[in-house]
Amino acid sequence: MDIPGFISTILWPIKWVVEGLLVLFHTVLTGLGMDPAEGLTWVLSIVGMVLVIRAALIPIFVRQIKSQRKMLEVAPQLKKIQDKYKGKKDQFSREAMSRETMELYKKTGTNPLSSCLPLLLQMPIFFSLFSVLNDAQKGTAGVFWLNSDLALQFGNAKLFGVAPLHESFQQATVTGDVAVMIIAVIMVVLMTGSQFITQLQIMSRNQSPEAKNSPMFKQQRILLYILPLVFAFSGFSFPLGVMFYWLTSNFWTMGQQFLVIRNMPTPGSEAAKAREMRLAKKGKLNIATAADGTVNHVVLEAPKTTQRQQPVGKTRAKKQGEKK
Repeated sequence: MDIPGFISTILWPIKWVVEGLLVLFHTVLTGLGMDPAEGLTWVLSIVGMVLVIRAALIPIFVRQIKSQRKMLEVAPQLKKIQDKYKGKKDQFSREAMSRETMELYKKTGTNPLSSCLPLLLQMPIFFSLFSVLNDAQKGTAGVFWLNSDLALQFGNAKLFGVAPLHESFQQATVTGDVAVMIIAVIMVVLMTGSQFITQLQIMSRNQSPEAKNSPMFKQQRILLYILPLVFAFSGFSFPLGVMFYWLTSNFWTMGQQFLVIRNMPTPGSEAAKAREMRLAKKGKLNIATAADGTVNHVVLEAPKTTQRQQPVGKTRAKKQGEKK
């Protein structure tokens, strides 16, 4: 089986869309008077393309959040099943535990794969983005919209007329291009910082006390420091054009994560308590407090209707009662 050819066939329609957006933004910016061969025009085209694609992925992201939330809700019941069969390694016990687990998933409408599926769906999209940008910077034509002339123009484009978009920090150390090295260092710092802040938001504010005591939380703490280091080291080998893609995507993720944690926090987390306090100040929640002043119970009030109730006659009211 020709695996590279198979992957190329799968990614073809995604690349078609990615190239279409990139060329569309480049055409619009050129129509507004920007130089088509200038690096800034291509950088802004990359930014526009990333923003459109990330906005289109919002429904998938929201579905992922809901799936993860459902898994958190059934976690206590799942742990009971695991504790029930803890230490029992015979085939009968394993089958029984598997059966009860599947029954729980079916009963609650949850599926562990459903929280991972949106992430898996995003991988081909981001791989296509990277592939299109990387090939274009080498002057290689795309699958449709990015013809050889545009690809060559992109490959030769220089940011502010001094920093070629196809050049990386490593290449700049050989050619002695100081402008590329300075821009690359600034972008790596921004990429590393945005990645760290995004992960820190999740770790510090959007985890329930139960989650913070789990082994998975310890793994996440390790990733909190490892992932930025990965960006820091690998970023120096990325061409500038690809780095602009990663940086834009990182900033989008950081902003999106901030809004999700603020408006859809994990129940029991510090972010959830902060949201409850904000809603209480707006009069949308009643919060019962203990004698020591700590919040111990929250009741969601039904929304008050402002529509005036029309008087109903006895005969009509009787008919409405019969319908109910």
